[in-house]
Amino acid sequence: MKRIVVDPITRIEGHLRLELMLDDNGKVQDALSSGTAWRGIEVILKGRDPRDAWAFTGRICGVCTSEHSNVSLRAVEDALGIEIPRNANYIRNIMAGAIMAHDHLVHFYHLHALDWISPVAALKADPAAAARLQEKILAEYRLQVADPLKHDFNAYSKETPRASAHYFSEIRTKVKEIVDSGKLGIFAAHWWDHPDYDLLQPEVHLIAISHYLTMLDRQTDIMVPHVVFGGKNPHPHYAVGGMPCAISMNDMNAPINSNRLAMVDNSISMTHALVEEYYVPDVLAIAHMHLSQGRKDGGGLAKQRVLGYGDYPDHTFNGIDDFYKKILLRSNGIVENFADGVEKATFYPFGAGDLTDMSVIKEAVDHSWYKYPEGSQELHPWQGVSEGHFQFSGQKEGRHWKQLDEQGKYSWLKTPTWRGKTAEVGPLARYIIVYTKVKQGHIQPNWVETFMVDQIEAASKLFELPPHVWLPTTVGRTVARALESQVCVALERYFFNKLVQNIRNGDTTVMNNEKWEPGTWPAKAQGVGVHEVPRGSLGHWIVIEKGLIKNYQAVVPTTWNACPRDAQGQHGAFERSMIDTNVTIAEKPLEILRSIHSFDPCLACAAHLYDAEGEQISFVHTDPYI
Repeated sequence: MKRIVVDPITRIEGHLRLELMLDDNGKVQDALSSGTAWRGIEVILKGRDPRDAWAFTGRICGVCTSEHSNVSLRAVEDALGIEIPRNANYIRNIMAGAIMAHDHLVHFYHLHALDWISPVAALKADPAAAARLQEKILAEYRLQVADPLKHDFNAYSKETPRASAHYFSEIRTKVKEIVDSGKLGIFAAHWWDHPDYDLLQPEVHLIAISHYLTMLDRQTDIMVPHVVFGGKNPHPHYAVGGMPCAISMNDMNAPINSNRLAMVDNSISMTHALVEEYYVPDVLAIAHMHLSQGRKDGGGLAKQRVLGYGDYPDHTFNGIDDFYKKILLRSNGIVENFADGVEKATFYPFGAGDLTDMSVIKEAVDHSWYKYPEGSQELHPWQGVSEGHFQFSGQKEGRHWKQLDEQGKYSWLKTPTWRGKTAEVGPLARYIIVYTKVKQGHIQPNWVETFMVDQIEAASKLFELPPHVWLPTTVGRTVARALESQVCVALERYFFNKLVQNIRNGDTTVMNNEKWEPGTWPAKAQGVGVHEVPRGSLGHWIVIEKGLIKNYQAVVPTTWNACPRDAQGQHGAFERSMIDTNVTIAEKPLEILRSIHSFDPCLACAAHLYDAEGEQISFVHTDPYI
């Protein structure tokens, strides 16, 4: 048995360490996932004004720059019984769709694509052949699914991949200069000689690298809704009770006017083009090539159990119970054993009662560097405690961690469970849940869910594989994220149209101030907010007493997926996916990186470290010119 340590995992948000135990055939027999930094936002929030919680929680992450703020607002508004205006609901949903599409595009091209394609392999490509192949990919891998809303996004595509020999020759020359310099920069520190890169022809590598560079320029266009409605990006502004952006069609100095709405309209059209012309065809082409080579591993826990909360309320709502009556994306539920086939999978409903029931959602710290009160092994988030208690368990050489002890405490992440069971969350989980609910007749699908089912069946036809075979895999997890970007853009357009129509009807209200003052609040209140975000199901739980936050707990998607095992030895999704993966070269476990990157890890949700006195420990400048 050989132990391989990969630390740190690069091209993710935050700090993650992996340890694998391989047998002589390269099969992973056991695996360990360790989050090596502590998220202390919950501690920082204690004793603060709940109206400010969104601003603090928004800083949990620098990538999903508003998701924590949005769900924090929902938690506070649930606790205080605040219903936001229609326009505020539409605007928040537009912003949520924008960050989802942005995150998925950036994740694939700039964090995950280099697990599949190589700049070194691109140097072998024939530019003329690459131009022909680009046209073929667009012809064969645009997913043949009708737009459910029949939206006319624009008169013509805002962005279309270039497909000329001259263009690809220029790209190849640019990449060659980087490689020949020996300073790979953004392409540094990777195993470019790994045989897996030979699965794709050189022209595919060249096309994908060109799109990598294109997306570096285009990603800012996607985030215009955040700048317009939230004033800036990252970390746009929000407000408990609605949104802080006044609307006036007559005042050209107003935060929201006809000109600003036109900017959002154009941004949605551009995002649609980037998803349809680049992202989805690229991912489907690469996925098809890998699946045809029998690459169906890395599904791990997705084969056994996935969980979702649901999202995108079509109408304004009052409280978590009402939220579940209004959502368009009904990915709320748990599905077990999808890998046996959708007809054999087991579905469990999930709703408001499960979020507030102290016995359903819990977090354990058996293998986490936290301490719970005496006699407590698992706690519901409303009772949650985030008391750091670091105790190194393993082997060291000086300050270097040589090996962690999987039988002891080995991560700063807690272990969330649903009714005592670990689960995978994320785009893959959402697709499995919606597909199962529709196919088993648990719901009559609306336009969002019909779109998702049609996507799965179109991809299955393309791959010539049933959904339960290709979806719960590393490849399937990557495809689900691309497909979901199409849904996100459609949701952006849907809620933008509703916003414009509501303004035309004379409604410009964006804020409900009825319960803004603490004197209107109950002496004690508690609330929960949920949100489906790029990496999965996010929940915030808050307890308010005497106008201040008494307790706050965020259970984030990467906590679900990257958690350490629990007391019963149940693995989280990261660990389980590694155990479900074969490694060709032990010292170069590219397959493991590919599987872990397919989750789009966000360990930054665990990376805010302060000492006992609340003082910042250190600040490191990575720019030598600062």
